Order: sequence, then C-alpha cells, then structure tokens
Amino acid sequence: MTTALNSVTNKIPKMELSSSSGPVSMPVIGFGTAADNNDGATLISAVLESIKLGYRHFDTASAYGSEQALGEAIAEALRLGLIASRDDLFITSKLWPSEAHAHLVLPSLQKSLRTLQLEYLDLYLIHWPITVTPGKREFPFDKQDLMPMDFKSVWAAMEVCQRLGLTKSIGVSNFSCKKLENLLSFATIPPSVNQVEMNPVWQQKKLTEFCKANGIIVTAFSPLGAKGSSWGTNDVMDNEVLKEIAKTHGKTVAQVCLRWVYEQGAVPIVKSYNKERLKENLQIFDWELSEDDYDKIGQIKQHRMMPKEELVSAHGPYKSVEELWDGEL
Repeated sequence: MTTALNSVTNKIPKMELSSSSGPVSMPVIGFGTAADNNDGATLISAVLESIKLGYRHFDTASAYGSEQALGEAIAEALRLGLIASRDDLFITSKLWPSEAHAHLVLPSLQKSLRTLQLEYLDLYLIHWPITVTPGKREFPFDKQDLMPMDFKSVWAAMEVCQRLGLTKSIGVSNFSCKKLENLLSFATIPPSVNQVEMNPVWQQKKLTEFCKANGIIVTAFSPLGAKGSSWGTNDVMDNEVLKEIAKTHGKTVAQVCLRWVYEQGAVPIVKSYNKERLKENLQIFDWELSEDDYDKIGQIKQHRMMPKEELVSAHGPYKSVEELWDGEL
C-alpha cells in the first residue's frame, strides 16, 4: 500500500461503537451497495477503486444481492495488497424480514458470511422492524405474509450472534424512537447502530437526539436522496438552498449534504460507481458549515422519501404509515 493511500485513509475519522465485543471503530463514511441492478463485475470494480481511494467501510445486505460481489472484491483487494488484512475493513450486513424469526437469525448470518467469504462481520443489523413468513424473500411482500416481529426473541438471537464472535456488534435499521425504546427495555446488549434514511430534506432531528442520548450511532442511507434509483428523489440534489450553500463554499451539493450528515454526528452511507464522485465524497473533512448555512438548511421543507406503504396492511402489525413510523413523519 502506498504512503499516499495511507494518508487518505488516515484522514477519515472513526467512531467507537458501544456495546461491541471489544473496541470496534467505524469509519465515518461508508460505501453502500444497494442498487437497482447489482451487476457483479461493475460492483467489484467500484469497490476496488473505492479501496484505492481510502474507503474502508462497506454496507451490504442479503436483500441487495451484493454480498457475493463485495466478498469477491475484498478477496481481490487482499490479493492485490490494497489492504493488509480483512481487519482493515468495516463490513455491515442485514437480516431480512423473512429471516427475522429467532431460529433463523443465526443461519441467516452464517449464510451471509459464506456468501461474503468472511469469518465475521463488524456490524449486523435487523433490516426492518417487521417479520415476514419464512422463505418469502420477494419484495414487495404479499400483505398476508406481514407479521409482527417478536422483538425479544429476535434480538436475543442477534445477541447470540455477537457472543459467538460472528459479528463484532449488532444494531437495527429503520427503527423509530418508540421501537428503540422498546428494544432498550429488554436488551442485554443494546443496539450500537440505527441505520435510517437521513439527509437535509429528511433531517431526523428527534431520532438523532434520542440515539445520541442512548449511545446509538446513526448511519444515514440515501444521504443524497438516491437520485436516479427506483426508490430515490431529486429533491435533495436539486434543492436550491443546498445549491446556494455549495456555491458559497466552492463545493458540490453532495459534499454539502455529506458534511451536514457528518456534523450531525451521523455516518453517511454513499453509493457511487463513478471514480471522481467517490473521490469528491471523501473531501468533506477539512471544512465546515456556518451558522448561516444551518439556518438555511433548517428551513428546508421536510418529507420522508421512503414511507414504505408496502409494509402497511389492514391485517398486518402496522395498519398505517403513521403506526409504522410511530408518528415520526
């Protein structure tokens, strides 16, 4: 590994995760692998390029169909000497609702590890606060397959995964304050992370304050609004306020968004297969937003990009979008 590469990597700050088996440091910017079309060769190439640029944090999930390609990219990075060992990386994967049954949690993690060709994860998350009939992986789910999650038994199984050393830390994704509060009431090992939609158009102030008060790190998916994807929105990248702030600083809108997320104490998970954008996304640590910027960002109209009506059913655990998010809309 070159000195230049080391210097880039060293510029990316890290956060210590609480409730982990030993000290676990998470780089404060991650490379996301959720895509509409996860072409293996393209993803492998992008991951290798990102490692060369200094990325060390990679986010995947069994549902993304990207675990195999990410695993192959990690193996190739080791073979090429781009990283000294697998320990240089921080790898996250997630438990899909159809496996969110106490007896399926451990087998699901073991399957992800086999697909990734890894011995352990750094972080394993419950993907959604809902359970689906086992084996029903297709999304959107049939409404009849939506079931309430047995949070206690599923979380107990997640804790077993950590105690076995198959993941260094455990957490959740898409959990509201109320659902986190419930989880914290019985967890022996509290969640170390909550991964949620977060960007200047959906700022999650209440949730980030709750997480901060309870030692939970927020990781932010779609910090740029996922423009161009089937689930994304142009509202972030095309926002005039953000464009104006970017112009003032001589930065891109993407850099303003990522810097804003970082200044909230959260960790942005960005997805790009473009080398120049990957490079730009790392250039957020040597400048800061002003109070004036904060005033302007604070006035941006808020709306959730992914309300997830697909998880709502008259016969399921959540009868409305309000119930799914516990009013955090």
